[in-house]
Amino acid sequence: MTTAWGEPVLTRFPEDPRDLLRAWDASDEYLLAHLAEERVPLAGTVVVVGDRWGALVTALAAHRPTQVTDSYLTQEATRANLARAGVPSDAVRLLTTQDPPPERIDVLLVRVPKSLALLEDQLARLAPSVHEGTVVVGTGMVKEIHTSTLALFERILGPTRTSLARKKARLIFCAPDPSLERTASPWPLAYRLPEGIGAASGHTVVNHAGIFCADRLDIGTRFFLKHLPQAAAGGGERRVVDLGCGNGVVGTAVALADPGAEVLFTDESFQAVASAAATYRASGAAGRAEFLVGDGPAGVADGSVDLVLSNPPFHSHQATTDTTARQMFAGARRALRPGGELWVVGNRHLTYHVTLRRLFGNCRTVAGDPKFVVLRAVKR
Repeated sequence: MTTAWGEPVLTRFPEDPRDLLRAWDASDEYLLAHLAEERVPLAGTVVVVGDRWGALVTALAAHRPTQVTDSYLTQEATRANLARAGVPSDAVRLLTTQDPPPERIDVLLVRVPKSLALLEDQLARLAPSVHEGTVVVGTGMVKEIHTSTLALFERILGPTRTSLARKKARLIFCAPDPSLERTASPWPLAYRLPEGIGAASGHTVVNHAGIFCADRLDIGTRFFLKHLPQAAAGGGERRVVDLGCGNGVVGTAVALADPGAEVLFTDESFQAVASAAATYRASGAAGRAEFLVGDGPAGVADGSVDLVLSNPPFHSHQATTDTTARQMFAGARRALRPGGELWVVGNRHLTYHVTLRRLFGNCRTVAGDPKFVVLRAVKR
């Protein structure tokens, strides 16, 4: 990536030679070009929110920025990109969306996220640290910036305007108004699950901002909850992984139905794992549970798991891709014991059965409807 601060070589994480998607886009380039062309003073505390693969903080590392992200993969990509650029590891402060923000922010750079709720939550959390002299610049592709996006900046921080488009990217300029009434973030939200979906029926789900279908149960998960595998006859402990757990409703349903199970909730989103922990606590489940932010099942020992359950994403930010699902399936196979099972729910058109047969040598359809299918693969 060519910038006024150099030409860092950037990759996504985990690195995959088959993945042709870049670690930056035109909105990153536009923001960096604006900072250089307008000679924006990058003094004091510089905070970068939503930097997707570390491109922004790697370019601006000389200004010792703070990165705030919801993504474990973003943090790992950032570490790798900084190391590749020869930047000391302490040059960039890495925070998650669950961490307290810096007390004072002098420059706030915002890569607009896909989730409007996550943007609302982050702006509300950061607003008390912003002062009248804070430079606030947002960036995103034109298709990511809507009237509602600008309204959030205006309501939470102050008067807002946009730039002309460049390479289908646009900038957001906001002038902080300290006289605005500061309101707390409305997140997390909680709702009660409907009846007729198995062990989780009637229980409360807690969602931090940015979680998929945060205000209702999505139809794919609803279908999955009706067709989860039953505990083995005669009981006995089993280790279960809710892979890409989101708000944790699937793993919580297992824990409620099988109190002897040990359930590991794992996701690359800090918001998701916090949601899963809150959902599990709200359910009153009495079994053993562990909550892990990480790269799928990468932190799980080989051959240590009896059952993996997953509703994998098929988007990486705005890009449609099955890369994440393939990586999750391969990691699940590694973590499973011989005889262990991977159960997956997905849209019919995604043809996950092809990938699972290639990895496991087998795949059976457990249940299906016109839109979704539940698949089962066994490690031989």
